[in-house]
Amino acid sequence: MVKHVILWKLKEELSAEEKAMRASAMKEQLESLVGRVPGLVSLTIVTNGLASSNADVMLDSVLESEEALKGYAVHPAHVAVADGYVRPYTQVRMCMDYEL
Repeated sequence: MVKHVILWKLKEELSAEEKAMRASAMKEQLESLVGRVPGLVSLTIVTNGLASSNADVMLDSVLESEEALKGYAVHPAHVAVADGYVRPYTQVRMCMDYEL
């Protein structure tokens, strides 16, 4: 099993309302990938971090293997969500992948 964790910072030029709307859309769309992308076991999005946080959105997912992670990265459903709901609204992305 592989853990895939991402932290995103939303673009500064977005208003607080836009950030909330974009984070909610990211959550809904990314969580919809479970059951659609082979090897994706679970996926949780956190958008309500404490004030001490310096990220706006966290993805916490588990995949069956490193090969499944590679497949997830290029799967058309994932690419569509990333291109339509994530990349246009984020300015910083940090990722850590590790074996469980």
